[in-house]
Amino acid sequence: MIERHNLLVASSLAAFLEQDVLPDVGIAPETFWHSVSAIFERMTPSNRALLAKRDELQAQIDSWYKAQAGADVDPASYQAMLRDIGYLTSEPAPFQAGTTRVDAEIASMAGPQLVVPILNARFLLNAANARWGSLYDALYGTDAIMGSPAGSGYDRARGAQVIECAKAFLDQALPLAGRSWTDLGELSDDLPLVDPAQYIGKSAAARLFRHNGLHIEIVIDHGHPIGRDDPSGIADIRLEAALTTICDLEDSVAAVDADDKVKVYANWLGLMRGDLTDTFEKNGASMTRSLNEDRVYQAADGSTITLPGRSLLFVRNVGHLMTNPAILLPDGTEAPEGIMDAIVTSLIAAIDVKGLGRFRNSREGSIYIVKPKMHGPEEAAFTNDLFDAVEDLLGFDRHTIKVGVMDEERRTSANLEACIEAVKDRIAFINTGFLDRTGDEIHTSMQAGAMIRKADMKTSQWIQAYEDRNVRIGLACGLSGKAQIGKGMWAAPDKMADMIEQKIAHPRSGANTAWVPSPTAAILHAMHYHEVDVFARQQEIARETPPPLEALLSLPLATDRSWTTDELRAELDNNAQGILGYVVRWIDQGVGCSKVPDIHDVGLMEDRATLRISSQHIANWLLHGVVTAEDVRAAFECMALKVDEQNAGDPLYRPMAPNFDRSIAFKAALALVFEGVEQPNGYTEPLLHKFRQQLKAQLNVGQAAVAVA
Repeated sequence: MIERHNLLVASSLAAFLEQDVLPDVGIAPETFWHSVSAIFERMTPSNRALLAKRDELQAQIDSWYKAQAGADVDPASYQAMLRDIGYLTSEPAPFQAGTTRVDAEIASMAGPQLVVPILNARFLLNAANARWGSLYDALYGTDAIMGSPAGSGYDRARGAQVIECAKAFLDQALPLAGRSWTDLGELSDDLPLVDPAQYIGKSAAARLFRHNGLHIEIVIDHGHPIGRDDPSGIADIRLEAALTTICDLEDSVAAVDADDKVKVYANWLGLMRGDLTDTFEKNGASMTRSLNEDRVYQAADGSTITLPGRSLLFVRNVGHLMTNPAILLPDGTEAPEGIMDAIVTSLIAAIDVKGLGRFRNSREGSIYIVKPKMHGPEEAAFTNDLFDAVEDLLGFDRHTIKVGVMDEERRTSANLEACIEAVKDRIAFINTGFLDRTGDEIHTSMQAGAMIRKADMKTSQWIQAYEDRNVRIGLACGLSGKAQIGKGMWAAPDKMADMIEQKIAHPRSGANTAWVPSPTAAILHAMHYHEVDVFARQQEIARETPPPLEALLSLPLATDRSWTTDELRAELDNNAQGILGYVVRWIDQGVGCSKVPDIHDVGLMEDRATLRISSQHIANWLLHGVVTAEDVRAAFECMALKVDEQNAGDPLYRPMAPNFDRSIAFKAALALVFEGVEQPNGYTEPLLHKFRQQLKAQLNVGQAAVAVA
């Protein structure tokens, strides 16, 4: 640690900022650290006070439930209590969001969104490059259409299936007058489009079209193995897919100290500079990946059209809760990590705002930061003040930094309009997140009684009210045309047929973006935005009244607890297996997001949100006597054996069984449940960080011993 203006800063972080970032941005280190110290001095007390208020409110809610002594909760009395303690606030006077300088990908286009762990450079580049993708490839290699390729080479029968499906999509998105794309002959510049305005231009090997604001590129190559057998010479159909990508510093990464944070920030720097690369082995060959170039076409009038080759990038900072040892404050405590993230990620993004990178991310000169896990309008207002301070540090105009408000905590859902009002001139994104929101639902009402089974949460009254209110309140606040209204993740990356069938519900709900787990999923989900005109749908929905607050505040309590022994065991096993499968990689390998096999060996994309709901659910059942501590321990030991088997092919994996008490990961998983009631708002981060730091310290001791020997 080295001293910088009353702060103790990890030498690795100081060197990174002073040598790699500040010279590019043109800020002197002395000036920078003076301002950073002042921001921490001014903002940290407010940050701490907001966290203390969370604890105070939860204690008051717990006490109220305990006083009910198991009686049915009267909705009117319950809501009166929430207002009396300040959990519910008054709705603001009607207002409209005033956000300006918002890029088209956010304001006027509707399409898929990726969320990617920023620590993994390869995944990060894949996501950034997922703006465009091959529909042929996406259909060929997934279960999006029935069957699968036969053999290791090109399966012509499968290819014919793909081409038929893709051309049916063209008939829907780019209809021809009296003809089908299936029997169309040679393509010419005067295609018989029903709407000739859909033709945008061409390049040497492609024709460019637009539908519902999204581009479609048809690749013409008569010499290609596919194109030579096609009547029109079509070798591929490329869709504009992941319009935006959230580069995640939060739920999908395991960053617990200065070294981790420097790696996080370095990858963000590589994106903003445009020079991030990653070299890896694939199929026995070395490959290097970098950011895609922009795409250039010639319009019908001979002018040049340039389209972005990459997704527009958001960066998701951590929330207000966690601290990080990368910076120590004058009182010796760790600095709030959310404040540190706001400063450093904005500083790095200044390279883009100033036009100093190889590419432009925001052509409007904005920085897009998603802020998760805020509880109510006071915390949103704190974020607004923090971003004001960072803009002043960087010398930027007010509201250069845009904010994404994740509606994933109950107090934010219940006061959503007031939360948006607190950031109304920088709001660029709201969304719903079922898993974190359910975790907070359980924890907030932990003392009310035993909750319904986890799978039943998806059909409970509050969840439908939550999803509907989010869109309708966002529209009432004027977000259409200024911000994204988003929906949550499709978690099963290998089940694309199910995704195609079900995820169209998101654009139909009025959401102009929704999360997908992979670039391939983004291509397939993009088809939904050709089927649904989201902005027209928003105009329809804007006339509808949001569901009442009473529906949102309805409790998912189990009125009938006559579960069989087998049902209880199945619920415990499912939760325990999911917890262990995720935690063992987080603790032992520092992997914050990956495809984790579930109890049925189906690969699911897991991050901390899935962990929060599972651990809180078991903690709730344990508190209310649905299961015993012995039941929980037995389930975890049994499922540890299964998780060990599922990871047997991973050379880096450390088995948890049979020496459970020696496995730090196993101890962490148990702690998440047995200490779940006491965890702030049911969050998993404090315990995960604690046990990951223990393991890293253990590894460092071992490495030091080897070095000495």
